[in-house]
Amino acid sequence: MGHVDNGKSTIVQALTGIWTARHSEELRRGITIKIGYADAAVYRCPSCPEPDAYTTSPKCPRCGSEAVFQRAISFIDCPGHHSLMVTMLSGAALFDGAVFVVDSRAAFPQLQDAEHLLAASILGVKKIVVAQNKIDLMTRERALKNYGEMVEGLKGTAAEGADIVPVSGQHLINIDSLIQVIEKKIPTPARDLSKPAFMPVLRSFDVNPPGASADKIKGGVIGGSLLQGALNVGDEVELKPGVLRRENDAKSGYTPLVAEVKGIRIGGKAVNSARSGGLLGVETTLDPSLARADGLTMNIAGSPGTLPPVWDNLVLQYQLFEKVIGATEHAAVKPLVEKEPLVLNVYSAVTSGIVSERSHEDVTIRLSQPVCARGGDNATISRRIGAGWRLIGFGKIA
Repeated sequence: MGHVDNGKSTIVQALTGIWTARHSEELRRGITIKIGYADAAVYRCPSCPEPDAYTTSPKCPRCGSEAVFQRAISFIDCPGHHSLMVTMLSGAALFDGAVFVVDSRAAFPQLQDAEHLLAASILGVKKIVVAQNKIDLMTRERALKNYGEMVEGLKGTAAEGADIVPVSGQHLINIDSLIQVIEKKIPTPARDLSKPAFMPVLRSFDVNPPGASADKIKGGVIGGSLLQGALNVGDEVELKPGVLRRENDAKSGYTPLVAEVKGIRIGGKAVNSARSGGLLGVETTLDPSLARADGLTMNIAGSPGTLPPVWDNLVLQYQLFEKVIGATEHAAVKPLVEKEPLVLNVYSAVTSGIVSERSHEDVTIRLSQPVCARGGDNATISRRIGAGWRLIGFGKIA
């Protein structure tokens, strides 16, 4: 998480060896546009003192000893540009914890720093580590001043009191200390494997190369994180809301999809089963054209017959902020009005809607695309302000 140009993708690369920006427009503009993702294995050297003992290599780079595997971590690289806030929210909905990346050259907080911290609070992200990045580009005095700015600026936020680790992602400075703090402060949460599988779909792909022969074609691939339960090769999965059906060239509602799991990949490796926690890719028997270009990202995947209802109209018990966070004008947030267009984030789904009814406590929103969610789940509310959609409030599904 963090403001655009703070070096989030560079930090992820320093931790995982993977540059998450793959889209051509991302490479041209040098910013994250789509949700990025990468995995790392954390090891601890039994011979070296902390924090030198922590590495992402099975061999200690300092003494050459065999390091001991600790755990695997998945990283979601969220966009920092204000115009991509709704994309950021869809990725942050899957966080167990966060690395909040700060550009130590700039006064803290920058505009989207504040917006991302507010999003973390709304989404219940409480385990946060701060990476004070780009320390190679400043004096000691400026680094210390920036540290003081962060200590003060983080008060009253989800990251108040968080450990602050000075690093250079570009030059791999102090990355072992960052890994150590992540290990100490963001433990793997307890998972309930007895519950049915429940996976918000964050990305989806058609992995077939152009011109692939019919006998070589693979089904659509969905990617996300199992929030509960487990998934095995050979299992059936249901996707809701599913796909839009048409009758006589007219839209006629959504139909859930059911498919078989043909393969599972975690951290680039094929596995036979996956437990909740971390990111995974699931090859299915779905028509690959449905998964092309993130075509299935509005869905929840899980055990057939166990998924929550699909909502065409959402009733939210909502709360608006006093001011527009992250906007230069610091404008007050005006009350919602009937027929107003809004954008909502529910899990990894991003949908628009129109306010049909409202009171001081509840608002009913008619959705352009339905969402699959449980009563009591969180939804964030964004309003068009200027050139983009800005986060103005949040609510729980009634």
